[in-house]
Amino acid sequence: MRLPVLMEPGTFAVDPEPWGRAAAGAEGGAGAGAETGSVVVAPGDVRGTVLVPERGCGSCCGLDGSDGPDMNCAACGLPVARRIDDCSLWQAVRFEPGAVRRRQVADVVLLPWATLVREGAATPPLHRLATWGRWSTTSEWWSWTPQWYAAGAQALAHLLAASEGRPVSLPEGLVAVMFRRALDTVLGTGPALRRAVLAGPGLPVPDGAADVLLVPVHPQTGETWQPGGRKAGGEADGAAYRVPLPFGVWLWLASPERDLPLPASGGLPDGVLRDDPPAPRPDHLFDVDPGVFEATLDRLAAVRGPWLREPAGRLPRYVGAGGA
Repeated sequence: MRLPVLMEPGTFAVDPEPWGRAAAGAEGGAGAGAETGSVVVAPGDVRGTVLVPERGCGSCCGLDGSDGPDMNCAACGLPVARRIDDCSLWQAVRFEPGAVRRRQVADVVLLPWATLVREGAATPPLHRLATWGRWSTTSEWWSWTPQWYAAGAQALAHLLAASEGRPVSLPEGLVAVMFRRALDTVLGTGPALRRAVLAGPGLPVPDGAADVLLVPVHPQTGETWQPGGRKAGGEADGAAYRVPLPFGVWLWLASPERDLPLPASGGLPDGVLRDDPPAPRPDHLFDVDPGVFEATLDRLAAVRGPWLREPAGRLPRYVGAGGA
């Protein structure tokens, strides 16, 4: 699968984890020479650099950046970044930690949550794929988008931590499609002792029975939405565990009036004619990105507790088998 661009235009992220061939060279940790803190941007946002393709290590369709910098500063000629665009990797440019410095941009306007909800773009859960290669036909099929694989992996790790080892109830709809099978497999299907709900700007304030909130991350600042209301009885909303979701994914989940990702059950009422094609169906059940899941799980302190260590150990094998 050809993965899309990792970062939104005009944004950047600092990766706290080691990355590249040196990082993968040592089991259980970074290898010799692995660096942390690379600055990740969209390839289209890069200026003043020159690509040196003969220096880059590639795979079947492009560069993977694993052999070190393959982009030079156009002014001084020093290597400064790695271009990643192979088909199996998220497309990005990773600047070396010491090659850039952050500067304040005066004209950046941070959008409030209300504006994002009103004007922001949602990320569809499905996209159309076509076979490719000279031996293939022109057949097409629908699959879950890579953004949803990654978002689901991060959120699933947080849901597991928020569960405290107990069953979790989920709202019906796409949230249940994404997580119910995995959580029921790992945590069991007894009485749901932890209640998860979708929360965020423009949605009703969660009541006091909500233990876990699925909330958006601001696309400009990376901050997780914080409820500003009060729970029933005066208890602060901050007591609930907040599970972060990328804003585009959250917006689609919070807007059920959009195109259905799965056909509704039942048929049309008598006398109603419709010539629209049915809503597309994915070619397989929802699963998550195992690498994102395991990396997120490793960073969550709650999973190291004895109450969740054994269930957490079962889930990577389940995810790897495509069962989530």
